[in-house]
Amino acid sequence: MNRLLWTYRDRSFVPHGVLGEADPALNPVLLTAGDDPGGEHDVLINLAQSVPTFFSRFARVAECVDDEAAARAASRERFRFYRDRGYPLRTLDISQ
Repeated sequence: MNRLLWTYRDRSFVPHGVLGEADPALNPVLLTAGDDPGGEHDVLINLAQSVPTFFSRFARVAECVDDEAAARAASRERFRFYRDRGYPLRTLDISQ
């Protein structure tokens, strides 16, 4: 994810850093692979195959869907998890 944010577009940069190492005031995107998002609570971009236990503390959750069969099946499970609990869902195709 760090590499992708550095190369998002040729002429743009997404300010980001590692949670616990970067100043949140200067880096609106914080990356972590752990189970503790610190004090963050705005938007969670989940790249894991399961729903994080702390997802409900965030105002919004974005789930990425992969074309690979196993990843797509896990995405469908997460979708059902959110739907069955009454969370409002919206899909957005960004593949273009």
